Amino acid sequence: MVIRRFAVSVFIAMMFFVHAEIVRADEPKNYRELIFEPGQLKPLDSELKVRIGEAAPEFTLPSIQGEKVSLSQFRGKKNVVLSFVPAAWTPVCSDQWPGYVFARKLFEKNDAIILGITVDNVPTLHSWTRQMGDLWFPVLSDFWPHGAVAETYGVLRSNGTTERALFIIDKQGIIRNIHVEDINVRPPLDFIVESLAQLNNK
Repeated sequence: MVIRRFAVSVFIAMMFFVHAEIVRADEPKNYRELIFEPGQLKPLDSELKVRIGEAAPEFTLPSIQGEKVSLSQFRGKKNVVLSFVPAAWTPVCSDQWPGYVFARKLFEKNDAIILGITVDNVPTLHSWTRQMGDLWFPVLSDFWPHGAVAETYGVLRSNGTTERALFIIDKQGIIRNIHVEDINVRPPLDFIVESLAQLNNK
């Protein structure tokens, strides 16, 4: 188990190093200039309203592809990772989701899909994600009613943005793991990998 964890950690570290090099080489020259620097933020500013072992609250949100996406449409089909990020065009968020592009096979191996959620409107998310490159997972807007889904899960911050939070939901729609990261820090990918592996071992 220790060796396996070490191997996963090494793989993840290498993957993000490669990702950083690719981003520096391929991203539009002005992309980093467009990123807003919010400075150091309060690490946590909300209180969870859901718990591990509970049914994940249902929701339907618009995606940047113009479709409505519901959590329930994956019931019995896919494990789901909800990835709430605070805001478009900010530094950590702009690194976090592209990292999941390079981890796609890890999600597919564990029969999982990511649903990326922010409180930004669809046009803003469309522009932002086009600058990041192709994301293989749905990106959803919790803009109106503003932050309603984030509020239901208990990750809406007092300034109207969200926590940097991950919810691991199994195929039966049950929350199996939760991680709310310091908003200033990118959450560890190995949390997702190990959580999904545990689902498949049940």
